[in-house]
Amino acid sequence: MGNTSSMLTQYDIEDVQEHCNNMFSQQEIVSLYQRFCALDRNGKGFISADEFLSVPEFAVNPLSQRLLRMLDGLNFKDFLAFLSSFSSRASIRQKIEFIFKVYDSDGNGKVTLEDILEVLRDLTGSFISEEQRQQVVGHVLEEAGYSKGCGLTVEDFFKVDSLAFVES
Repeated sequence: MGNTSSMLTQYDIEDVQEHCNNMFSQQEIVSLYQRFCALDRNGKGFISADEFLSVPEFAVNPLSQRLLRMLDGLNFKDFLAFLSSFSSRASIRQKIEFIFKVYDSDGNGKVTLEDILEVLRDLTGSFISEEQRQQVVGHVLEEAGYSKGCGLTVEDFFKVDSLAFVES
């Protein structure tokens, strides 16, 4: 599996399934492996940032640079573990942990006001002012019971997300 020109064996498929908590069927793994091999133009067994950016849908994503920090250099197993967060079979917890990692760009286990503002800047561009962004984030944090100066942990994300489900 390290060399993308090789075929997946049944053992490889089962190993990947176990690594990804059975988020993908064997057929999906084979299909995703073919896509992975097509993206791995150098045949080195991992996908570089440039190879990811060759996917038009990825390149135009406003969060692509944040996602690249998580993706650059992933082998096939880790690539599927990354994709498993997008699976309909993924739990809410897995999805929230993924979202937390997108916000926690420095990987310190805390999401600060600045981290949230950076994501908002990526998503909104010039559509709203910096002042409006800060007001929105301040209001959301306040509504959730947090101050602007605190760093949110992944557990805090679960609490805030639970509040959002209760209110909707």
